[in-house]
Amino acid sequence: MPIRILIATELGDIHAELYPDQAPLTVANFLRYVDAGYFVDGSFWRTCVVDPDNQPANEIKIEVIQATIRSDKADDKFDPIPLERTTLTGLRHSDGVLSMARFTPDSAQCDFFICINDQPSLDFGGMRNPDGQGFAVFGQVTAGMEVVRTINRAPLVEQTLTPPLAIHHITRLQA
Repeated sequence: MPIRILIATELGDIHAELYPDQAPLTVANFLRYVDAGYFVDGSFWRTCVVDPDNQPANEIKIEVIQATIRSDKADDKFDPIPLERTTLTGLRHSDGVLSMARFTPDSAQCDFFICINDQPSLDFGGMRNPDGQGFAVFGQVTAGMEVVRTINRAPLVEQTLTPPLAIHHITRLQA
C-alpha cells in the first residue's frame, strides 16, 4: 500500500505517494530522513533543462529537479543504501516520478529528484549514467506537478538554482 507524503515548498505543495512494496529499502531510507526532520528547511538546489540546454557535458539530456536536506545535517547523513534497480522494482522514470540521486551504485543517501516528462535514460540500461545501472524510483507525484515545473524553470546558474528553493518540510500524510 502506498504511503502518502506532502512536500511543502516556498512555491507551493507537492503531494506524492511512495511505493514500499516495490522499493522497500529506498522508501525506508527516504522516510528515515523525513521522520528525523532532515528535510525541514531543505531545498531544491538543482535543475536540469533541455531548452535552453544546461547540460552541455552530457550527451543524454534529462529534465529533473533535485532536492537535498538542510545544510546543518550535511555531515550527519545515514549510511548509503543498496540500489533498487528498475529491473527489479518494475518502476520506471516517468513524468512526476521520485527517484534517489547517486554517484555510483549503492551510494544513494538523502538527495532525491523528481522527473519532468518521461526519462527512460535513468532506468536500468539507460545510459545517462555510464554504469548503466539506472536510479531507484520510489514514488510518484499525485498533485502539484505545476509546482515541480515552476521549480524546473526557476533562475539558475548552470544546473544550480539561484537561489535554491526552500522545502519547508516533508511530512507523512494519514492514509
